[in-house]
Amino acid sequence: MHSDLLIQLQNGNKRALARAISLIENDSEGYEQLLESLNFNRNIPIIGITGPPGAGKSTLINAFTKYLINLNKKVAVIAVDPSSPFNKGSLMGDRLRMNEHFLNPNIFIRSMASRGSLGGLAPKIFEVADLLKAANFDYIIIETVGVGQSEIEIASLADTTVLVLVPEGGDEIQTIKSGIMEIADVFVLNKSDRSGADSFFKNLFSLAHNNASTEWETPIIKTVAHKYEGLEQLFEAIEKHQKANIFSNKKNLLLAEKAIMLIKNIRVKDLNFEYIFNDLKEISKNKNFNIYRYVKKYIN
Repeated sequence: MHSDLLIQLQNGNKRALARAISLIENDSEGYEQLLESLNFNRNIPIIGITGPPGAGKSTLINAFTKYLINLNKKVAVIAVDPSSPFNKGSLMGDRLRMNEHFLNPNIFIRSMASRGSLGGLAPKIFEVADLLKAANFDYIIIETVGVGQSEIEIASLADTTVLVLVPEGGDEIQTIKSGIMEIADVFVLNKSDRSGADSFFKNLFSLAHNNASTEWETPIIKTVAHKYEGLEQLFEAIEKHQKANIFSNKKNLLLAEKAIMLIKNIRVKDLNFEYIFNDLKEISKNKNFNIYRYVKKYIN
């Protein structure tokens, strides 16, 4: 069954791809065999789009996807939405914001709920990204939730990480200094037609220049996403980064991060939220309840 599914998605069948993603997300029987049968014959870049809420990430992705389609590229977009703490579902529904692309045969769009993950990504995002690679897209774009510095997790998945900022976010420079600077391969100063953009650009440029390595200096691209401005420059910056051949050590580090993440997911696979929730509902009534003693019984 899964071998037929794999052939269908490799042939560009969107329904088969959607069904395969659902198998992985739901831990359905045989999904491990599906993943183990994947062959990666092409180097398909994964572009991570991250940044704080309100930076215009979804608008930028919408515009940039349209730009790539006009270049006759096939694009997959995964929008990781924040989850409701009550139903673990997706709240934002980025697919609705990209509805003009729904009927385009060269685009595949999917929302995935973060389900409480603190790193801005969905628990099954690594597996889904690999599935998309096997489906022969030209570009895979992943938008993270936008929760701040913990989004450094995107660096363990993306080949090129794009950090989107806006002129009003002067305080975000401090956040960048604290760590996100290390994971940003390309800065995008979106809404660059607003007041304060030039000053913010200079500060960002100085920061990028001072943190440059001999291999790469993070470029700053000015965009006005809703006007489709700056997209060509963004594309050129991403392509330049892809061709810069600076990934050897980083790739190994990220591969190790990915392996650890997958191992962790497998180890907690049998932990069911609903069971833990109902179990705790009763046990926590005990006045001597200790969550650390409770957790210990699940640790080998």
